[in-house]
Amino acid sequence: MSKSTAVRAPGETLTHRQTLTVMVGLMLGMFLSSLDQTIVSTSIYTIANDLDGLSLQAWATTAYLITSTVSTPLYGKLSDIFGRRPLYLIAIVIFLLGSLYAGSVHSMMELAIARGIQGLGAGGLLALALTIIGDIVALKDRAKYQGYFMSVFGISSVLGPVIGGAFAGSANILGFDGWRWVFFINLPIGLAALAVVFLYLHLPVKHVRQKIDYWGAAAITLAIVPLLLVAEQGRVWGWTSVSSFLCYGLGVVGIVAFLLAEKRAGDYALIPLRLFQNITFGLSSMLNFIIGIGMFGAIAMLPMYLQLVKGLTPTQAGLMMITFTLGILTGSITAGRTISASGTYRIFPIMGTAILTASAVVMGLSLGADTELWVPGLIAVFFGMGLGFCMQPLTLAMQVSVPPKDMGVGTSSAAFFRSMGGAVGTAVFISMLFSMAADRIASGMKAAMQNPDYLAVLNDPAVAADPANAKLYEFFKQGATNDSLNDTSWLHTANATLTRPITEGFAQSIDIVMLTAAALTGIAFLISFALPNKKLTDAKPAAVKEPLGAEAVPAH
Repeated sequence: MSKSTAVRAPGETLTHRQTLTVMVGLMLGMFLSSLDQTIVSTSIYTIANDLDGLSLQAWATTAYLITSTVSTPLYGKLSDIFGRRPLYLIAIVIFLLGSLYAGSVHSMMELAIARGIQGLGAGGLLALALTIIGDIVALKDRAKYQGYFMSVFGISSVLGPVIGGAFAGSANILGFDGWRWVFFINLPIGLAALAVVFLYLHLPVKHVRQKIDYWGAAAITLAIVPLLLVAEQGRVWGWTSVSSFLCYGLGVVGIVAFLLAEKRAGDYALIPLRLFQNITFGLSSMLNFIIGIGMFGAIAMLPMYLQLVKGLTPTQAGLMMITFTLGILTGSITAGRTISASGTYRIFPIMGTAILTASAVVMGLSLGADTELWVPGLIAVFFGMGLGFCMQPLTLAMQVSVPPKDMGVGTSSAAFFRSMGGAVGTAVFISMLFSMAADRIASGMKAAMQNPDYLAVLNDPAVAADPANAKLYEFFKQGATNDSLNDTSWLHTANATLTRPITEGFAQSIDIVMLTAAALTGIAFLISFALPNKKLTDAKPAAVKEPLGAEAVPAH
C-alpha cells in the first residue's frame, strides 16, 4: 500500500508529512470542541429572545457542559478497548448531528437537547485527539506536536466570542437567521475533519476482549450531573435551597458509588484506581483540577471586567483577548519545543502556576474603573503564557505515567479533571462576583448620596427625562440585588456620573475574585514542586506493578 494513504501497519510509524496531514484533521476536531464552549456565550441572549425562552437559556449551556464532561472518560476507556480511529470518527459524527439539529431548532428546550447531543461528541474530540498523537508520534517529539494543539485551544477560546457576536448581530445569512450559523459553521469544518481522519488515519485494528465498566459510567454520571447543575444554577436557585441540597446529596452519593464501582471493577474500570498509585498521575490530576478552578474562573473574569467596567461589547472584549492567544501560543510552543529537545517537563507546570498566580495578583490589585485598557491586555498575555506552560506538559505527564494500554484513560483523565475544575471555577467565581457586587454597589451608592455633586446630577430633570437613564432610575428604586444585576445592558448607555458607583462596585468585586483565584493557583504552584524530576524517554516500562512514585513510560 502506498504511503500516501497513510495506512499504518503494526510497528510502522508515519512519515512527517503523513503525521502533519493527520494532525490537520485532529486539530479541526479539537477546534470544533473548544470553539463551541465559547461561541454560544455572546449569542445566547439573541438566540433565547428569538426562541422566546430567555429564562431557559442557562440549560442550553449546562446541557453541553454536562454531556461533554461525562463522556470524556468514557471515550478514553472505550478507545483503549476498541481503538482510537472508530471512536474519533463516531465523536465527529455525533457532534455534526448535534450541530445540524441545534441550527434547526424552534424552541429553547429543543436547543438544550441539541446542545446535549453536541456535548456527547465534543467529549471525545479533545481527549482522543491528544491520545492519537500519543499513538503516532514518538515520545521525544510528542510535546512539540501537542503544543500546537494547545495553541488551537487558545485561539478558539478567543475567536468564539467574536464569531458568535458577529453571527448573532446579523439578521439573515444565506436565508437563515444569523444566530443559526453559530451551529451551522461547524458542518464544513467537521466534514473536513471527518474526511481527513477517515482517509489518512489508519491505526492497527484493535479490539481488546475486556468488560465495559457500565456501573462506573452510571456512577460518574450520577456524581457529575447534579454537581454541575448546582454549579451552573446555584446562584439562581440559592445555594441553600432544597434543589441545591438535593444536588449536593446526589453528587456525594455518586462519588462514593463511583469509587466503590471502580474498586470492584479493577483493571477494566473506567478510571482504574491503580493509576493513582503513580505519584505523577495523581499529582497531575490534582493540578489539572485546581488549575482548572483558578485559571478558567479567572479567565472568565477578564471579559467580565472589559464589558461590565470598561463598557466594551462582547465582540470588542473578544478582540481584546487576542493578547491571551499570543500568550498561549508562546507558552505552548516554547514548552513543546523545549520538552522535545530536553525531555524535561517538570519545570513548566512550576513556571506556569507561578505566572498564573502572579498575573491574578496583579489583576486583583491593579484593575479599577479608570485603568487603561493596555493593562488588562498585558495581563492576558501572561495568563495565556501560564496556561500554555501548564496544560500540555501536565497532559503529557499523565500520558507517560500510565502503561500503553491505558493511554486513552490517561489522556482523557487530564481533560476530565481540567474540565471539571473549569466548570466549578467559572460557576463559583461568577456567583462570587455578583454576590459581592451587590453589597459593594449598595455601599458605593450610599456613599455617593452624601456627595452634593452626585445629588445634583441625580435630581437634574433633564437627566431623569433622558430615556437612556430610564432603567438606571428603576435600578435605584429596586436597589442593588442579585435580581437587579441580572440585566446590565443599560449600564454604559446611562449617565456616566450616576453609574460610577456601579462600575466601581463591579471592579472591586472582580479584584477580590482574582485574589481568590491567585490563592488557588498558588496552592497549585506549591504542589507542582512534588512532581518527580524525571526526563521523558522512550524506554519500555517494566511489566510489573509499579509502587507508589514509580514511572511507567510507554514505548512507541
